[in-house]
Amino acid sequence: MTRIAFIGLGNMGGPMAANLVKAGHAVTGFDLSHDVLKAAEASGVKPASVLTEALADAEVVVTMLPKGQHVLTVWTDVLRSVPKGTLVIDSSTIDVDSARKAHAMASDAGCLSLDAPVSGGTGGAAAGTLTFMAGGSAESFAAAKPLLEVMGKKIVHCGDAGAGQAAKICNNMILGISMIGVCEAFVLGEKLGLSHQALFDVASTSSGQCWSINTHCPVPGPVPTSPANNDYKPGFAAALMLKDLRLSQEAALSSGASTPLGAEAAQLYALFEKLGNGGRDFSAIIEMFREAK
Repeated sequence: MTRIAFIGLGNMGGPMAANLVKAGHAVTGFDLSHDVLKAAEASGVKPASVLTEALADAEVVVTMLPKGQHVLTVWTDVLRSVPKGTLVIDSSTIDVDSARKAHAMASDAGCLSLDAPVSGGTGGAAAGTLTFMAGGSAESFAAAKPLLEVMGKKIVHCGDAGAGQAAKICNNMILGISMIGVCEAFVLGEKLGLSHQALFDVASTSSGQCWSINTHCPVPGPVPTSPANNDYKPGFAAALMLKDLRLSQEAALSSGASTPLGAEAAQLYALFEKLGNGGRDFSAIIEMFREAK
């Protein structure tokens, strides 16, 4: 049994912490939302009213927070409170520069650290089938891996500090671009008189196949578990896709990489969010293409 402090218990963090509890670990959680904290308590997480209470006696700290600035602020408080040798894992999706700053802070405090963002959405978080993309030292990765395996199905050590965030940003840029391509193809197919099933049967088994069509098909019917069958209730919200695409463009600018399709995808999702769709699944962007004249 490992004593774990889990900071950030929202749509992703809550079920991740619950899976750690199911595996027999002692998890104390903290979140600014009282309702979120109560929900986590129902799954066996011990609630803490303040951050320092969650950190008391923790051997491992996991953070799942919205932005890089939040991670740096929380890690500053965490690293003041925990003893040397504590493992601190951040599973947020943030910019690479902030991730590297967090690692440097941990190193200065004598702690092990890992940036380990995830892919798989809320369904993967609940099922414990997430993919973890980890950045940090071999020692930190080895220490974290048994816990990550409780929450995920595939654990990949991508390299040194910040490499996990780099892999996540690149992966989700691919995802955003591919979903737009799939949506455009289905709208074109509709205009040409193709049924959704016919196009799916062809594209999902030939050169057009990708996760965006095979697993997360943006039209109802062909993939019964896709959000398109549930009024686009999000597995992965459009606002989160936009966040990741913007991170990809910040990284492209700072590194000098050319990503014209990533830039276009970011603009399209920004428009989709502006139209009031940020809380819907990112595959619902197909409706914006249907309405375009």
